[in-house]
Amino acid sequence: MKLSHKRVLMFTVFLLFFIGLIFTAVYLKSVADYKKAVKETTFSDIDISNIPDGVYAGEYDVDFIYVKVEVTIRNGAITSIDILEHKNGRGKSAEIVVDQIIREQKIDVDAVSGATNSSVVIKKAVDNALKGENRK
Repeated sequence: MKLSHKRVLMFTVFLLFFIGLIFTAVYLKSVADYKKAVKETTFSDIDISNIPDGVYAGEYDVDFIYVKVEVTIRNGAITSIDILEHKNGRGKSAEIVVDQIIREQKIDVDAVSGATNSSVVIKKAVDNALKGENRK
C-alpha cells in the first residue's frame, strides 16, 4: 500500500511540475511577442497641419499595454490629447509623452525614460487616431 501512495504522490508532483513548465513557457512567449510588437511599432508620416478640425479616437494594443486616446485638432494643430484608457503595468509615467507631442506637434517624440514601451504605445494610439479613421 505504501508503494502505491508514493507513486501517486510522485505522479502528482511530476504533473504539477509539468503544468508549471507549460504555464511558464506560455507566459515567456507572450512577453517575447509583446516586446517584439513594441520594437516593430512604426509611426506614419502625418502632416498634422492638413488634418481637418475635430476630435479623433485611436487605440493601440500590444497585450501587456493598451491605450485609447482622443486627439483634438484645431486650426491644423494638436490642441489636446486625452488618454481615455491606459493598461500599463508600471508605465503610468509615460502619459506625460502627450505633452511633448502637443508641444512639438509631431508624434514620434522621445520616449519617457523608464516607461519606453508605454510611451511607444501611447504615441501609436495617437498615430492611429490621426489617420482619420475614427473621427468623432
